[in-house]
Amino acid sequence: MVTPTGSTLTHLECTDCGQTCDPDVLRGLCAKCGKVLYARYDLAKVPLHPDDLQGREPTMWRYREVLPIRHEENIVSLGEGFTPLLAAPRLAAELGITDLRIKDEAQNPTGSFKARGMAAAVSRARELGAKVVAAPSAGNAGGALAAYAARAGLGAAVVMPFDCPRINQVEARVSGADTWLVEGLIDDAGRLVKASAPARGWFDVSTLKEPYRVEGKKTLGYELAEQFGWELPDVVIYPTGGGTGLVGMWKAFAELEELGWIGGNRPRMVVVQAEGCAPIVRAHDAGDRHAPRWTGAATDASGLRVPVAVGDYLILDAVRGSGGTAVAVSEEEMRAATREMAAAEGVYPAPEGAATLAALRRLRSSGAVREADRVVLFNTGAGQKYPDFVPVDLPRIAADSPLWESGL
Repeated sequence: MVTPTGSTLTHLECTDCGQTCDPDVLRGLCAKCGKVLYARYDLAKVPLHPDDLQGREPTMWRYREVLPIRHEENIVSLGEGFTPLLAAPRLAAELGITDLRIKDEAQNPTGSFKARGMAAAVSRARELGAKVVAAPSAGNAGGALAAYAARAGLGAAVVMPFDCPRINQVEARVSGADTWLVEGLIDDAGRLVKASAPARGWFDVSTLKEPYRVEGKKTLGYELAEQFGWELPDVVIYPTGGGTGLVGMWKAFAELEELGWIGGNRPRMVVVQAEGCAPIVRAHDAGDRHAPRWTGAATDASGLRVPVAVGDYLILDAVRGSGGTAVAVSEEEMRAATREMAAAEGVYPAPEGAATLAALRRLRSSGAVREADRVVLFNTGAGQKYPDFVPVDLPRIAADSPLWESGL
């Protein structure tokens, strides 16, 4: 028995040249101009009101009418999405902000926001007949792809920079993916996936090089609106490598307005990158719409070590269209912010998530973020997956120490 999801997917549309095409065929980038394809929906036919979401499953699939999977049997899920939006009162007080919250994506399966995108991409790839899915990864995406491919019964291939976190390497391999390490960066890994895919029969699900990872990530925007009572915050601070989450939210906000669920106000979207790899920040500051490759990319925040982004123009359009900005922070700022977020609020962030707090400090000091602003920081992954990012030196007590008698 085939059970429809109620998806209102109608077609794919190029985000640059506007070319449209059939969504029910496996596709990558636009065949005409090579830019990013977006899934489009007949939103007028969505038979849903926000009140109807009450009682639905607390996962991203609660928004199934505006997701691309046509039949429930093809949904590949590990329970991803609907992560908590946590108040951060101590950090708020210290920074002089009335309302500060952390969207904690570490609570997704596989420990990061990558679960959303891979759940959607793998589900749709399976629905359209793919047998093996492949992607380059700076870390968390590889583990997520491997896990969702395993859940779907598909083969998986992951190519990673050799110096990405060891935990991510093990995660991908243990979950069954064929995994290679490349002596280079994620764009080098991407070139190897592209070169290998035709002969090996891989479907490439690289960031924004197929239409559906962004559909999983856009559920971040739907959740923000729902968790804010169908309003939006004033400022969203987002760590940006490939930028799929940021552009996904921007897409979601447009859909939500067309549905009539929110008004026309938008958050100021803030890109955060590392000082050692900041192509979007550089392009933003220069007034450019595209971001040339960053030479000599270097940061221990592996998710931010993305020297070139295929969706650069989409990221920059969202930032400028929202009145937002782009900020680069140092390794020292990220390490300090890791300790601050964990010690103040109990959220142990990935380095990329910590970068958002470091950026907020700068924005607050400059006046770009005001006391009355409602601010959301995105922690995109679990700090536990980066055990060496913040050095910790602990005292060690011998079993025969006199401290057992006298106390510490």
